[in-house]
Amino acid sequence: MAACLARFSVTSCSSSRDEVYVAAMALRASKGPARFLFSTAYSLNFWDLHHFMVIVNPTSTSNPIPTVYDFQPQDPENIWVAAAALSGRKVAGVILVRKLEKLPKRKCWFVGYAKGNDDEAAAQKFNRNWETDLILGYHDCRHYTQGLVEHLTGKKAVLDHLRANQYTSI
Repeated sequence: MAACLARFSVTSCSSSRDEVYVAAMALRASKGPARFLFSTAYSLNFWDLHHFMVIVNPTSTSNPIPTVYDFQPQDPENIWVAAAALSGRKVAGVILVRKLEKLPKRKCWFVGYAKGNDDEAAAQKFNRNWETDLILGYHDCRHYTQGLVEHLTGKKAVLDHLRANQYTSI
């Protein structure tokens, strides 16, 4: 319990509610200069050039396996898709759900506890209602992350909070 308090900077630690995290990674691009640019931007902490996703870490099971929820272009490494997205046009997006072996050690922030008992069902419901046309700056991974975190925890504008507080947990 004390380790939980120290690690997450929260006032209480409940083992019955799942932990919700926001994680960031470098944007994906085709090999060459674009991939180098995005990788460098990520390493230098250029916030606007990060790809964001939500991770739910179950605490109510004896063998917790984190699940990551992610919204991105269907073909993120296609140069024509990237050009269309950068020009402000809609591109086909996809919601990915996958299991992780463990939580990332870098650029992964605890944002709160899930408010419901069945977070997987809640995330599936959110995903069913999410429009999958991706428009950079208007309907992209940031909006998906903000929306899913709010749906699961009730907390609003988590990315804004993380950015304003130099990427510390909420």
